[in-house]
Parts: sequence; structure tokens; C-alpha cells
Amino acid sequence: MENRIFLGGGGVDYRSPQGLPLNYANRHGLIAGATGTGKTVTLQILAEGFSDAGVPVFLSDVKGDLSGLAKSGSPDFKLHDAFGSRAAKIGFHDYGYKAFPVTFWDIFATQGHPVRTTVAEMGPLLLSRLLDLSAAQEGVMNIAFRVADEGGLPLLDLKDLQAMLVWVGRNSADLSLRYGNVSPRSVGAIQRALLVLENQGGAQFFGEPALDLGDMMRVEPDGRGRIGILAADRLMASPRLYATFLLWLLSELFESLPEVGDPDKPKLVFFFDEAHLLFDDAPEALVEKVEQVARLIRSKGVGVYFVTQNPDDVPEDVLGQLGNRVQHALRAFTARDRKALMRAAETYRPNPRFDTADAIRDVGVGEAVTSVLEDKGAPGIVERTLIRPPSSWLGPIDPEARKAVIAASPMSGKYETPVDRASAHEMLAKRAEEAAKAAVRAEDKAENGGPAEREFNAARRYSGSRVPRSSARSESFGGRVGSAMADALVREIKGSTGRRIVRGLLGGLFRGL
Repeated sequence: MENRIFLGGGGVDYRSPQGLPLNYANRHGLIAGATGTGKTVTLQILAEGFSDAGVPVFLSDVKGDLSGLAKSGSPDFKLHDAFGSRAAKIGFHDYGYKAFPVTFWDIFATQGHPVRTTVAEMGPLLLSRLLDLSAAQEGVMNIAFRVADEGGLPLLDLKDLQAMLVWVGRNSADLSLRYGNVSPRSVGAIQRALLVLENQGGAQFFGEPALDLGDMMRVEPDGRGRIGILAADRLMASPRLYATFLLWLLSELFESLPEVGDPDKPKLVFFFDEAHLLFDDAPEALVEKVEQVARLIRSKGVGVYFVTQNPDDVPEDVLGQLGNRVQHALRAFTARDRKALMRAAETYRPNPRFDTADAIRDVGVGEAVTSVLEDKGAPGIVERTLIRPPSSWLGPIDPEARKAVIAASPMSGKYETPVDRASAHEMLAKRAEEAAKAAVRAEDKAENGGPAEREFNAARRYSGSRVPRSSARSESFGGRVGSAMADALVREIKGSTGRRIVRGLLGGLFRGL
């Protein structure tokens, strides 16, 4: 189909070709249906179609099945005859097997190239969502980002943010006068949340080298778009991190890409699997941001396709932006299910040949109710469609094949080695070390000065001129304790634990530096 992605056959005998127009593919879409009804295969054939059309794709692979895009289908596959029969039934005459250009990505760097971003690029709003912070704690997070920005302290990884929060906590009295209340209790709660995130492996996500969005939007020399696959099976154990990462990615695309209006085809198509994770218990402000991004990012040439079990998983304001829809079967076992089915049917333009609600309930595996945008962006008439078979391998590839694809990737070696340059953590530690050394020097000067200076410090001589005093000495015992603490701090400051202690004890000494 010219300038369309072939979805399958519709009509009475499934011989009427159904396709997604490329010039309306950036108007977003929805793939929905109960478990086991064929959503993953639909996602796979759409990724194949966009790639063949020269459109880069980024998708999340929740179960590992989509890794098969990197491998050609085979006549030895158990469903080969069924695929051939379906292709003939829907008039897919040029059906054949082939692999597609794939890049594997993985936040945990075990099943693909590492994916990283910096704390500063994530921003306080998304981080607060990720950590499930209260309004007061989110306010403290915003203060920490503001102070770091004004003080020239780059926030790159979790260590930087943890160090910055310690500094904010130790200087809360001064900061509260300018930015509002900074409660040590709120700082402690944020630190605990960061510790949990760190223990879950989230620390690997923050750092450098950060992901270059251009590496997600590559087109091969043969004209096919590269398909980026995010390994999300392990990531699903941290659903908040998964949802926050994908929302961050959308936000970065929105902020980075230029306006293109309505292009002939998208510059990138983004598939958001298990979309309900983004909206579960999400605050209203975050849902509004998603709706805003979905509404505006299409003018940047990016199409966003949500994949979920039930359309009700997506808020109405967002659902209203999804013009292209593939609805697999919904099972109506309860009264609530029946209501959801009826609501889903009401969103389609009716077809006089069948009842939409009945069709959504009755379609079989591999069949769907489809509706795509037509001329001038108007919704097309709903149609029962037999989805075409995939050309790539159906199911996951083995680990050795995955490693071979990763090794041959054009991104091989670019992101594997992390970079830890000087940032807020190191800068604050250096200031603390300098403050500790200054205290030691002052102490030594007070202890080793001449008789006149020692008598002045002991309040037994008045010379009429001010003699420098040690700010670290009070009584001889106190001086010895202060010196010992300073020496210990200097010895320990090169360790991460020591740096945290120094930032806590000496926060007042480098306040305002």
C-alpha cells in the first residue's frame, strides 16, 4: 500500500486492505486488548512497517518477545504454514521473511547498550514522581536543584544529588529565609527514597555519557529506520522507574526536536507498552504534562502509541489524542468489563455491517477492530481486520544472538564505559576538605605562635593591636579534640563515607563558598 503501513485485511472476506497512512502516523495511536489477544504481534508488525518506510522506532520489550525483530522468520517455524495461509487470505502477496536493523538498550546494561541520563536532565518534577515524594518533599527537591544551579554545582548522578541534599539540610536556616521552609525531616525522607532507588539499581541510570537522542533516530544506508528496543523485563520490577524513564524520553524529544508541522511521515515513532504504569496513582500535574506532551509533540514529527489492556487505563484527555487505534478483544466477564467494552465501542465511527461492541468482544486471536485517520485527519470507519503475519522472528532470540547484535551495533563501545567527571559531589567534598585544612592551619598557628600571641590568646596581654585568633580553638582540651577531628576528617575525606560525614559536620564552614 503506497504511503501506508499494511495492517491486514478487512471486509466480509478479509480481502479489503487496511493500512495506516504515514502522513497521519504522528497523530498517535492505541493498541489495546486482553492478555493473549495479539497486541505484541500488532506492535511487531507496526515496527516492521515503520522501519521499511524509513521511520526510526523506539519501543519497550516487556516480555523479551520483541527481540525477534532482529532475526528473520524461518520456514522451519511451527507457524510457517499458518502465516502463509493468512497472508494468502488477506492478499499479502509479497509476504516474506527478513530481519530488521535493531539496537538493544538496557538501563541495567546487561541486555543492551547502557541508557543513562543526568539528574539535571531528569529534573525535579520527574524525580519527585519517581520517588513518590509529597508536596513538601518535592518543594525541597526544587530548592536543591535551584541552589545547585545558582552555585554552579552540576547534578549528574545520585551521589551529586545526595551531597546537595546534605548541604541543603545543613544550611536549612539560611535557605528557608529565601526559598521557604526546608525541613530536615523532608530532606531525610528524600535521602531514604534515593537509597531505595540506588539499591534497586537505579543509580546506573544516572550519569554520563548520557543518551544522545540522535542515536535513537538513525536511518540505515538502505533507507530503513533503525528499531531501538529497550529491555524492560527486569525494569518492570521497578514500574515507577520504567514509567519515569519513558516520560523523560518523551519530554527530551519534545524539547530537543524542531517544529516540522505535518510531515509526510514521522521522524520517530515511540511505543509505550504497559501504558497503565504511567498513569497509576499519578498526580494530576503529571497527567497534565503527559497530555500536553502528547498534544504538542506531534508537531515535532513524533508519533506516540500506547499499548495497554484496556482503553480505560489511559485518561480521557490523553485518549482523545490517539487517532489511530487497533483494538483487540476485550473480555466482558463482569458488569465493570461490560461497561468498559461499551465505552471503548462508543469511541469508534460505526460500521453499518456490524455492531462495534459485539465485534470487540468476539474478534479472535490475531484479529482486531481497527480505525485509522483518513483525509483531513477524520477518523475512518471501524473495521474488523485480520492482522498480517510478521516477517521477523516471532518470539525472543537466544542470548548469543542478542550479544552478536549488540557487538555489531553502530553504538557499540560508545556508552559502555561510564564517565565520572567533577560535579556537585566532588566540588562539595573539595570545599569541605579545604575548610578542614584551613581549620587545621589555624589551629597550628595558634598552638605554635610566639609568646606574645600565646599570651594574647590566653587573655594575659593586651598589645593594642588585634592578633589573629584561631577559630578552631577554645580551651586546650577543646583544641586537641578539634584538631583530632580535623585530622580524621582529612584522612577519611577521600572515601565516600568520609565525604558524606564532612559534608554533614562542616556544612557551616563552607556555607556560602
